[in-house]
Amino acid sequence: MNTIKKLLLGLTTSLSLIAISTPSYADMSPHMEQALVSICKAAKSNSVQQLHKATKAYRIQHKTVAAKVVCNGEDIISFAQIHGAHKTALNLEKSIAEVNATEIAANTKLSVQF
Repeated sequence: MNTIKKLLLGLTTSLSLIAISTPSYADMSPHMEQALVSICKAAKSNSVQQLHKATKAYRIQHKTVAAKVVCNGEDIISFAQIHGAHKTALNLEKSIAEVNATEIAANTKLSVQF
C-alpha cells in the first residue's frame, strides 16, 4: 500500500511540475492569438494609426499592450525598435510613462510567435 501511495505522490508531483513549466501561450485561445499577432504587426508597421485601430478593435489599452505583450521573444517596444518602427515604439513608451515598475513586474507577459 505504501508503494502505491508513493507512486501516486510522485506522479502527481511530476504532473504538477510539467503543468507549471508549460508556456502560457499553449492555453491561448485562437481569438487572443489573432489579437496579439494583429497588434504585433501593427507595432511593426510604424503606423501609430494602425496600432491604435488594432488596440481599439480588440479593446486593449496601450499601456496594457506596452507592459504585457511579447512579440517573437521581444517585448513589443523593443520589437518595434528592432524593425525600425520608431513612431510606434515611442507611442508605446509614452503610454507606460506613468506606470510604476511594481505594476509592470506584477503583470504576466502574453507572448506570441508569428
